[in-house]
Amino acid sequence: MERASGVLMAVSSLPNAYGIGTFGQEAYRFVDFLARTKQRYWQVLPLTTTSYGDSPYQSFSAAAGNPYFIDLDALKKLGYLTEHDFDDLNFGSDPTRVDYGTLFVSHRHLLERAFVRFASDTPSDFKAFCAKQKEWLEPYAEFMSLKETFGLRAFWEWPRQYQRRGQKSQEYAARLQDKLLYHKMTQYFFFKQWEKLKDYANDHGILIIGDLPIYVSRDSVEMWAQPELFKIDEEGNPITVAGTPPDHFSSTGQYWGNPIYNWENMKKNHYAWWAWRIRLSFELYDVLRIDHFRGFEAYWEVPFGAPDARGGAWTKGPDVDLFNELKRQLGELPIIAEDLGLMTQELIDMREKTGFPGMKVLQCGFNGERDAGDLPHNYKPNTVAYVGTHDNQTGRGWYENTATPREREQVDLYLHRAEDEPVSEALGRGIAASVSNTCIHTMQDLLGLGDESRMNTPATLGGNWCWRMQRGAITRHTEDYLRTITETYFRVPKGDK
Repeated sequence: MERASGVLMAVSSLPNAYGIGTFGQEAYRFVDFLARTKQRYWQVLPLTTTSYGDSPYQSFSAAAGNPYFIDLDALKKLGYLTEHDFDDLNFGSDPTRVDYGTLFVSHRHLLERAFVRFASDTPSDFKAFCAKQKEWLEPYAEFMSLKETFGLRAFWEWPRQYQRRGQKSQEYAARLQDKLLYHKMTQYFFFKQWEKLKDYANDHGILIIGDLPIYVSRDSVEMWAQPELFKIDEEGNPITVAGTPPDHFSSTGQYWGNPIYNWENMKKNHYAWWAWRIRLSFELYDVLRIDHFRGFEAYWEVPFGAPDARGGAWTKGPDVDLFNELKRQLGELPIIAEDLGLMTQELIDMREKTGFPGMKVLQCGFNGERDAGDLPHNYKPNTVAYVGTHDNQTGRGWYENTATPREREQVDLYLHRAEDEPVSEALGRGIAASVSNTCIHTMQDLLGLGDESRMNTPATLGGNWCWRMQRGAITRHTEDYLRTITETYFRVPKGDK
């Protein structure tokens, strides 16, 4: 990756009048902001569907897009929605937060209204879209149609004959034609609108960094339709699930509950499912950040149903063998390795063998005591530098609420922070000045926001993934600051003036 910079901004955090960010006009304005400030990258969080808990890292499908991101104004322009369809709809009372419970009702109402008109006259390219995406779209539409028929319950709570995809479940789903068509319609709109937005970004010199969760949800179409991919017992239940050991986020570890892959079976099949997943991802993104990269070297495996993650153990993963096979099938891949967490020599060796850049998090470097690897003078060029990720406090929030007096003193001295310089700007300047080929600023840090805008607090449920930027939040000062540090530290993309 060339020396450049970008901004991490979840699509859900974009402003509009519909309760959650979409692929609408504000997304295009955000691309314009990135271009004006001479950025190279827009990093997004996973665009897949969200399930219980609202996390984009717990999805019903590894492939299907989130219907909340569909631009409703575009549907109005196409005639699928009218102004009256929006009468008396509630999208949430707080424009700074996403209210997922409210959106579950209001967005579904609007998309069902659009479906009535869509079904009566489907677009000419809809059939071709369904044919191209058939491999994942058919089972996804069946899964979601059955889930809704059975009261949105998890698939293992459905009638037994439908708990696994097969002849009986497909025959039953075939009788749910309206539901099947509805879910195919949402994916048609999602992919068509995203393709248009991505093309606009690329035309303006902006590359999209996507985010690939390493695991899928237990209640997912993959577990239902392809259980052979996972370590399960005779009843179809996971034998073990994913998590993390006790750390500074949680004294009991994190019990994620995601099913563990059957890596032995996957290897016999030349990792075909992973090759498919990566190939599909690069149809959506220009660069791919793989979340929890360390899980490929070794993963924390917890007995299914354990009260927490303390009883887990480290299990060896596929290591570099997976990435060698992906390279053989797909060629060189522009991947960022999210190698945070427990750093071992084995993990470092695997990442070095792949050649993928790892990540550095500046706020983790200031401990007031030792010379830490997350301080910029210890960075290497083949890294991506952040002040914090979506799992961290904002820079200002960390400095004001968590950092000790000794750590705050270290920040000020290390960064030569001027008395009147906002700490979020000093931290952003720190990663921009580093030798990392790439630095990514979070939008919250660029706006100088505190912990009220934090995106996610690991090991907690509720209140996460909700932050939204307001219209007008990006000021002339914001743009001038970002453009200045980009130019000063020679991060302007080649070809730009």
